[in-house]
Amino acid sequence: MIQNLPLAFLMGKSPMELFHAGGYIMWPILVTSLVGVTVVIERVLFTLREMSARKPEIVERMLEKVEAGDIDGAIALGRETNDFIARIMIYTLTHRESSLQNAFIRSSNAELTRFGQGMPTLDTCITAAPYLGLIGTITGMMTTFGSMEGDISSAASKITGGVAEALIATACGIAIAVIGLLPFNYLNARWENARHEVEDAGNALEIIIKKQNSVNSEH
Repeated sequence: MIQNLPLAFLMGKSPMELFHAGGYIMWPILVTSLVGVTVVIERVLFTLREMSARKPEIVERMLEKVEAGDIDGAIALGRETNDFIARIMIYTLTHRESSLQNAFIRSSNAELTRFGQGMPTLDTCITAAPYLGLIGTITGMMTTFGSMEGDISSAASKITGGVAEALIATACGIAIAVIGLLPFNYLNARWENARHEVEDAGNALEIIIKKQNSVNSEH
């Protein structure tokens, strides 16, 4: 009987059989993994699209035109690209009459929010998956210990099933969390990089505007 207990569920089992052996908790684990995969695919495609649209040279030329006093030219130049930094600058320059700083903050927050969409959901999936696996561990152990009442030799299959449920659910929950961390860290790094690029553009624009204001005040 002892030889039958260990890990018989790993020998010659299909993925579907392993899924069912993991117990009912495998369904919320599956839903969690599908939500996580959906968010990762959407976010990676979004990030790649935004990266491919980046045109730092156009943003630099926009700043040069602003420094030369050609605001309309800078706006027209920015509309030639889908660079998110250029979009921020276009909004800022077209709403500069009310408050340049507030316009920049509003537009940059809107763009950075786009980069952060889905990240809380992915974080929740990564956090929840191991806990769901832990629930599977508890229910599997309950099945195992419940099967030990009476004649143990006749309950060998139930004991093995309980061990299988505990280990499969735990392994799946941890695997989802570990695998999910890789794209999460990548996407988070891209989000932070976008934030730094926005700050750099804002600082450069602020320096130019302050320089122009000081020149105008002298005259």
